[in-house]
Amino acid sequence: MSVSSRMPAMFIGHGNPMNAISENQYRDTWLQLGASLPKPQAVLCISAHWQTHGTQVCSVEQPETIHDFGGFPQELFDQRYPAPGAPSVAKMICQTFAHGKITPSTEWGLDHGAWTILQSLFPQADVPVLQLSLDFYLNFRAHFDLAKQLAPLREQGIMLLGSGNIVHNLRILNLNGEKSDWAIAFDAYIKNALLAGEDEALLNIEQAGEAAKLAVPTPEHYLPLLYIAAARQADDNMRFLTESFDLGTLSMRSVIYR
Repeated sequence: MSVSSRMPAMFIGHGNPMNAISENQYRDTWLQLGASLPKPQAVLCISAHWQTHGTQVCSVEQPETIHDFGGFPQELFDQRYPAPGAPSVAKMICQTFAHGKITPSTEWGLDHGAWTILQSLFPQADVPVLQLSLDFYLNFRAHFDLAKQLAPLREQGIMLLGSGNIVHNLRILNLNGEKSDWAIAFDAYIKNALLAGEDEALLNIEQAGEAAKLAVPTPEHYLPLLYIAAARQADDNMRFLTESFDLGTLSMRSVIYR
């Protein structure tokens, strides 16, 4: 399969769920991106919002739209994304890994890390979608190594979508939008690592010092980036889709390999 027919792999900073239904620069970017994407056989989404004991892949025929948040307007809870699932792809993924390393699950659907992005990328909900969970037990390197084994899916018509935020600290949001020096520093550290293709810098974020502790207080929003970085190919073109901050401590940096 040529690079032109290889499916893209992308990491999207999803931020505030309201980005999905309000007028904002992020939704505009997602809509524009969706118009430029090839139509895949399926999308495999790695979201910050599905963590499990052991890696699981959703194998349901019709994924539920999960509203895993609170305190937002009813309009957001009314949103539905009725894309079909991809049980055959889930089965193929499970068979790729020996000894039950990835197991099927019927106890999930599409959480807001997935559907808030997908409804802009594929608004007709006509592309099958399935989610892969984040295993609590794996460290950064183990996640990265697992993701490398998923990379060949891109050559089989499967688009990879990681959804999280490189800088994600809800405890110290700035409602005025003023960015902290540590947030800017860590975002720049990751930007430079991605530009240089320095995997070790992505895996050893403690090299960024105190900024890393504040930017990644818990790993789940950072981990989806590792899955996408691990899936890149040497002849991919990389570009950043957005590079801004939301509420001061949410980096909306997004990147695509295609």
